[in-house]
Amino acid sequence: MKKLIGCLSGIMILLAAASCVNNKPARNFNNMVDESAVSFVKQGLEVSQTEINASKMAQTTSKNARVINFAQMMIADHAGVNDDLQKIAIANKIAASDSIGAAHQAAITSMANNSGVKFDQAYIQLMINGHQEAIKIFNVAKSDRNEDVQRFARKTLPVLMMHLDSANAIAASLK
Repeated sequence: MKKLIGCLSGIMILLAAASCVNNKPARNFNNMVDESAVSFVKQGLEVSQTEINASKMAQTTSKNARVINFAQMMIADHAGVNDDLQKIAIANKIAASDSIGAAHQAAITSMANNSGVKFDQAYIQLMINGHQEAIKIFNVAKSDRNEDVQRFARKTLPVLMMHLDSANAIAASLK
């Protein structure tokens, strides 16, 4: 009898433990975070932060009103982009920072070694290159598996394209 009670008690403990395990799949499969979403958030933050840092320098270094106004727009718009990307990162548990890598830092340093019109040209070329890079990243992200990433990419892409058009127009006027 003691063996039977012991055996039944053991079975009950196992059943109780098994019922605590959640074997249900994720509710929203389409919003899962995969490597492409992680990469998008990290790359987006880096490119955007690069543009903010370069634009802050342009605000204080340039003497050209169009360049200064463009830099102010970049700072405001990309601060919003960074905020939205950080929210996506937090919501999807993505470890991301708004620091920039060595290549982007080298581009800013190279730009800073100029003055006058040469500085303006280097800054605008950096903005053109950065926006071309960002547009490629965002075009891919429009089809991402993560719905947050898709929505954000679709919402932000027209703004990035407008920035690129503005930078191209300013570049043409600086020649």
